[in-house]
Amino acid sequence: MLVAKNTVVSFDYTLTDTQGAVLDSSQGGEPLSYLHGAGGIIPGLESQMEGKSVGDAFKATVAPEDAYGIRREDLVAPVSRQAFKGIADIKPGMQFQANTQQGPRVVTVVAVEGDEVTIDANHELAGKTLVFDVKVVSVREASQDELAHGHAHGPGGHHH
Repeated sequence: MLVAKNTVVSFDYTLTDTQGAVLDSSQGGEPLSYLHGAGGIIPGLESQMEGKSVGDAFKATVAPEDAYGIRREDLVAPVSRQAFKGIADIKPGMQFQANTQQGPRVVTVVAVEGDEVTIDANHELAGKTLVFDVKVVSVREASQDELAHGHAHGPGGHHH
């Protein structure tokens, strides 16, 4: 069976940057599963999965525009320390979930000066070209429940 819309695909991967530094990997864990065509993985990788079958191994290079987007400096902004009620010790590198006009978004603290906290709402991989080493582990037809919910279910069915 080929990877196509409405199939559930499981694959092993190692994600690196263009210099070869490992950013993420499924090695030593479970393969990643998703419903093809439902937007469950970044668009640039999903398009390169199309037409593959079990056992196929390939390298997929994905530009920022087809991954986590271009880094946007307008998403780096100062906010008042008062926005972090109940957090006494705010430090660079800490991450918080913020409610934005576009919905919930993870923000990273990049600087703290007095009563001002500078946050970055860019995804940590924004602006990066990503390189995936992929091996397709399984491909199957999606169940009606998976199609209705818009994502793959694990062994034993529905878990949310």
